[in-house]
Amino acid sequence: MIKNMPDISIQAFDYVLPDSHIAFFPSQKRDESRLLVHQQGHTSHHSFQNLPEIVPTDSLFVFNNTKVIPARIQLTKPSGTTIEIFLLKPVEDHVPTQKAMEQTKEIRWECLVGNKKRWKPSEILTKKLDLSDQLVDLSFQWLDRESNQILISWNSEHSFASILNEIGKIPLPPYMERDTELSDQDRYQTVFSKELGAVAAPTASLHFTSEILDRLSSKGIQQSFLTLHVGAGTFLPVKEDEIRNHPMHREQLIFERDFIVQLLNHKGTYIPVGTTAMRALESLYWSGVWVLEKNEIPVNGLVIPKEYAYHDRNEIQNEEALRALLDFMDRNQQSQWMAQTELLIMPSYRFRFCDALITNFHQPKSTLLVLVSALIGDAWKEIYAEAVEKNYRFLSYGDACLFFKKSI
Repeated sequence: MIKNMPDISIQAFDYVLPDSHIAFFPSQKRDESRLLVHQQGHTSHHSFQNLPEIVPTDSLFVFNNTKVIPARIQLTKPSGTTIEIFLLKPVEDHVPTQKAMEQTKEIRWECLVGNKKRWKPSEILTKKLDLSDQLVDLSFQWLDRESNQILISWNSEHSFASILNEIGKIPLPPYMERDTELSDQDRYQTVFSKELGAVAAPTASLHFTSEILDRLSSKGIQQSFLTLHVGAGTFLPVKEDEIRNHPMHREQLIFERDFIVQLLNHKGTYIPVGTTAMRALESLYWSGVWVLEKNEIPVNGLVIPKEYAYHDRNEIQNEEALRALLDFMDRNQQSQWMAQTELLIMPSYRFRFCDALITNFHQPKSTLLVLVSALIGDAWKEIYAEAVEKNYRFLSYGDACLFFKKSI
């Protein structure tokens, strides 16, 4: 039992999702998806192209600019046995992942390993690659087999990003159970993807086009970008009956100082695009609280525990938390704030930087659906039932929702 976190069963977040409603492929065009809007107890149905006319003109949209890496690598042993490596994160997790992708010669990654039993502890797997008219020899060996850490090395000055671009495949969500197609190279990335490091897309942003972004700007709606490298843990099923006992996945967050200043100065509506942007924004607030409470920041960086938001404390205002963080950054001559978060957002959580959320429809009994419930309450049950009835497309390549926070 974790003190102060609500006692809620994951069974309360089950619903019937017919396979016929799961989007296994993207729509023809990004912004042709449908948009379900729920505000003040009322649900309406639109095209995503109508979004700029629906949101308040004083809104600040916050996007996640992470870029999905081709994280799946297949290796073949001399015997013909296939070993699949799924990259999760660099072992040096206090380094921004996009920086780690620039490394040359060698890199250490924590991975999932398919057919692990067939890869002996002392065995070195190899792969040859013709890159820029240069023959590159790659080797893969266990660094720590128990924790699935692998050392990848190569005999050239090419960056790991360029190596991976040749040998890796985009990792689609596991429920799709299909091979990556050429169209996924484009459609499983956002139009503003920039910082390499995610192994899953921030899917609510997949609906946005340059035209939609321009129309938002023309209405005076602000846009800003943070980086949260989405991990494979986002797909982990909740196996504990009590949600608070679920071992929450850890994700890397990166905020530029200018972003924090913009967030501090904004006086209107905050609309994170996707659960990853929402989780990052809320974690930024708790980073400021951490500094204010004079907690130690480890050498390897801050990790926000899943239960930290539920501790008993006097209320700390948004402005106070952000100013404390900026002051800390200035004292330490930091131009960006980096941390990791295990924050678990569930009913009873009070949002600091989310007046509305753009998101997709989530899987039954998932932490993402629990997060949505924290924002709009039990209304999600009727909304999802209506969406199934009206043949909305669900999950990563599915349709979108715009949920306004329930009134307290």
